[in-house]
Amino acid sequence: MPDWTFLTNHAHVLLCITRDPEARLRDIAQLVGITERAAQRIVAELEAGGYLTRKRDGRRNHYDVHADVPLRHPIERDHTVGEILAVLRDRAPAAGAAPA
Repeated sequence: MPDWTFLTNHAHVLLCITRDPEARLRDIAQLVGITERAAQRIVAELEAGGYLTRKRDGRRNHYDVHADVPLRHPIERDHTVGEILAVLRDRAPAAGAAPA
């Protein structure tokens, strides 16, 4: 049976950025268990969807998450991304936890 998780890679990337707004794509990719290119694509999609804004700060990026944006699926549209992030944001990943 294939492994699966309740949260998508998009949710995982956004959660990583919420926890560290200056995280490098390389670090995000490693935490989520995806390639750096996939992380870059997801960040671009989140930015295009209005879920975050990317600002260049020297050689690094700083991300601002827009927690008031509604979730995309019609079933959850009456909830914001911030509601999910509020539940998970302050919890550090479990020690030794493998990426999903």
